[in-house]
Amino acid sequence: MTTLPVGYTYNDSSLESSPVSMPILGELLRDVMWNEDDSRALRRAGEILTPQTSEILDAWYDFIGSTPHLVSTFRGPDGKPDQAYLDKVRGRFERWIVDLCTRDFDAQWLAYQEEIGKRHTPDKKNRTDGVDSPSTYVPMSHLIALIVPVTVTVREFLERGASEDDNVDAMQQAWFKAVTLSVALWTRPYAPDLW
Repeated sequence: MTTLPVGYTYNDSSLESSPVSMPILGELLRDVMWNEDDSRALRRAGEILTPQTSEILDAWYDFIGSTPHLVSTFRGPDGKPDQAYLDKVRGRFERWIVDLCTRDFDAQWLAYQEEIGKRHTPDKKNRTDGVDSPSTYVPMSHLIALIVPVTVTVREFLERGASEDDNVDAMQQAWFKAVTLSVALWTRPYAPDLW
């Protein structure tokens, strides 16, 4: 049996429903030009990426760790990066890769995206991990901008695991659309009245 990451509450009965309705999700899927080919490509991407999640997070954490304004969101009370905090978030980040590729975009998935979004805002940042950090939120601008490295860096891992029959471009495009959809949902708690 696989141990779930600390704070991973995807199937938790206490998880609140998302205020985002299925029709609104449908609109967002149309906005990112999602189609059935993307669904198949993302599932295949999941088969390739799931065994590589630790290596993917190594690449992402190298980038975050070398970017002072990004790693500062993981500061402890002493102002330095809190390694225990980074480690706990990493486990959930690895699980997010798997979930994004393998879960249906349904009400349960929406509920967890809402929870993830809240964990980036003053409403819930630091609470999941019991961290005493001077960083009380992740700036929304950085959350949106991180779509690029999270998309660009995954191509190497798709290529590494692809077979001759796989279309890496299609898998990366589906990944890009799914990441953009996720981040769009994560921004809702930042400005619910304008979202």
